[in-house]
Amino acid sequence: MQFAKFSRTGLTVSRLCLGTAPFGKQTDENVSHQILDKAAEAGVTFLDTADAYPMGADLALVGRTEEIMGRWLKGKRHKFIVATKAGGPMGLAAWEQGGSRKHLLDAIDGSLRRLGTDYVDLFQLHFDDAATPIDETLEAFDIIVRSGKARYVGVSNFLAYRLARAVGRVDTLRLTRIASVQPRYSLLFRQIERELLPLASEEGIAVIPFNPLAGGLLSGRYKRDEKPKEGRFSSEVGAQFGKMYQERYWHEKEFETIERLKVVAKELGVSLPKLSVAWVLANPTITSAILGASRPEQLTDTLAACDLKIDAELKNKLDEITAEYRFGDSAR
Repeated sequence: MQFAKFSRTGLTVSRLCLGTAPFGKQTDENVSHQILDKAAEAGVTFLDTADAYPMGADLALVGRTEEIMGRWLKGKRHKFIVATKAGGPMGLAAWEQGGSRKHLLDAIDGSLRRLGTDYVDLFQLHFDDAATPIDETLEAFDIIVRSGKARYVGVSNFLAYRLARAVGRVDTLRLTRIASVQPRYSLLFRQIERELLPLASEEGIAVIPFNPLAGGLLSGRYKRDEKPKEGRFSSEVGAQFGKMYQERYWHEKEFETIERLKVVAKELGVSLPKLSVAWVLANPTITSAILGASRPEQLTDTLAACDLKIDAELKNKLDEITAEYRFGDSAR
């Protein structure tokens, strides 16, 4: 396993982070613990979850993933960097979601209770909340860090201009700085290279992308003319999430690109998942890539991504094949 500084902080994290979104819905507790065991045995020390997980959960299920993680962490919490997120709906009331002070202060206490810990290493806003003044969210973050309930704070699913504004307000108000951003990033989604990644690099913000396999499409196991029966493209995670992932990636263009990428992977003698994650890690702005799995064996190739060196020639080839996924950017 490789390790990296969490950008402009004193924290060190493994360059692969285990995401836990399927735990408690797609994956039962026993299998979830097997996945955690396999990641830990490979040297992964960075774990990411969210209070609203499992993915696709209704209000009866939210929080179950943190509970599953909490039981696994018992007796070994000190060996891991634990990150969670808040902002998704946790109840029927209007204030039980979003980035308000009310909700975030409630959310951190709920997460700590479910995880069975006194603190999390990283507390993140799961989604941008335009309905709440950004100053209020940032002040709540500051309170949480000063209280000792979180060591660092970050954001997820933020556009570059919103992150820039948040950074500016933190500087102006002299609040706890934003340590990280969690965007979507893969060979099939490269928009963040245009503005978000340069911003993060300039401001010293760690980047921990999710979806490095484009929801599993870059596993290469799906066929365009077959209806997906499992995974994030199916109703297994719920009709809403399955539809969302199909709208993101399930298109003729993406499948044609995957066929070209398979040729490159075959020439190298590696799997497409290993190549895809290694390409993400090869970007110098990326701190850690978040890996997802609903079965332990799905981690075999992706955990080996740190071993694959992406030289300039190979990177240029992969960049060229997927250039159109920068969406509207110039060819250079």
